[in-house]
Amino acid sequence: MLADREHPHVASVKIAHVSFAGRNHTIGAAETVTVDGQNLATDNVSVIEGETATISCRVKNNDDSVIQLLNPNRQTIYFREVRPLKDSRFQLVNFSDNELRVSLSNVSLSDEGRYVCQLYTDPPQEAYADIAVLVPPGNPIIESREDVVSEGNETELTCTAMGSKPAASIRWMKGEEELTGETTVEETYDRMFTVTSRVRFSVTKEDDGVPVDCIIDHPAVKDLLAQRHLEVLYKPEVKIVVTYPDGLTREGDNLDLTCIAEGKPHPHQINWLRVDDDVPPHAVVTGSDLYIENLNKSYNGTYRCVASNAVGEAYDDYILYVYDAPTTIPTPTTNPVNTQDSRASDGAPQKIDHAVIGGVVAVVMFAILCALIVLGRYFARHKGTYFTHEAKGADDAADADTAIINAEGGHSNSDEKKEYYI
Repeated sequence: MLADREHPHVASVKIAHVSFAGRNHTIGAAETVTVDGQNLATDNVSVIEGETATISCRVKNNDDSVIQLLNPNRQTIYFREVRPLKDSRFQLVNFSDNELRVSLSNVSLSDEGRYVCQLYTDPPQEAYADIAVLVPPGNPIIESREDVVSEGNETELTCTAMGSKPAASIRWMKGEEELTGETTVEETYDRMFTVTSRVRFSVTKEDDGVPVDCIIDHPAVKDLLAQRHLEVLYKPEVKIVVTYPDGLTREGDNLDLTCIAEGKPHPHQINWLRVDDDVPPHAVVTGSDLYIENLNKSYNGTYRCVASNAVGEAYDDYILYVYDAPTTIPTPTTNPVNTQDSRASDGAPQKIDHAVIGGVVAVVMFAILCALIVLGRYFARHKGTYFTHEAKGADDAADADTAIINAEGGHSNSDEKKEYYI
């Protein structure tokens, strides 16, 4: 047959084309030949198993030469518009002088191979279309070495994607953080692949409830993943809260403390103790509460709440300092002592004695009033009439010059200085 002859004048050009059940994408390589101005071209095809592939044999400047399509076994699928092959999955899509287009439905792995577009010219031309069948992996399986893990320990997760072609790739995400896994690929007897990825990392209490995703990347499928939420055990977190009093603790007051403890699992035991001493004999412990009435200074010390669970234990301290009972109002110059600890408030603010300030102001005002009275009586007793030296004889002078002469020389017409005392 002409299809079996060698063709030394064949030239190749790289082309890419993928067909997914009518959706065409460029990914592969195809061979194109040119002879005497005629051009025969076709495209590589990638198709998902079970879907439909389309093979197109195209001719440019055809001179009525015959086009036919052969399968990988060199059997004629279509000769012009006639299908000699009895496989009904092949159907004619289009036939003209310039194109022979054939579809293959329900593609399987056995359909893979090189298909031949053949043009009966002198010499004959051939172009080759490779069909690649993609098999998506099954649903990934994610497993953990242990169901729960304690904080600070390492955990290991394994994700498996089976039965894919080509081999899938696996990525890991813990929340928003990408993790790096170790991947192994195994090829099975039927040209399929199984991919396994393992990831190891240490956990903290903040990881409790965080999702870990195994994401599968494969050209035949999108958005394929498996997810597992971490379950992390952690020791309690302990905090002492002062229920009463609100401010300083003074002699005679009562003290009420509450211990708040949270952990996973929940703390099964909460104990109160006094560091380096015994708890006062009349102190009452009720669950997480400690109550001491009628405080005195012998109760000063550090009181500790200890909570424990299966992971470990933790504690919080409260420093008790009992102040004197309030008896007198402190002077304005007294500086209170500020104590920084977990037991009480920062200390009462200083009080200003407004009575003392008012007394001082009253005394000052009284002294000013007395001084004004004495000065008034003094001026009243020394009230009188005086003539200045220049004023002597001024009353009898006809003008200013005469008044000056009278003041410097003659005083005959001037009255004597008059003074009156009361």
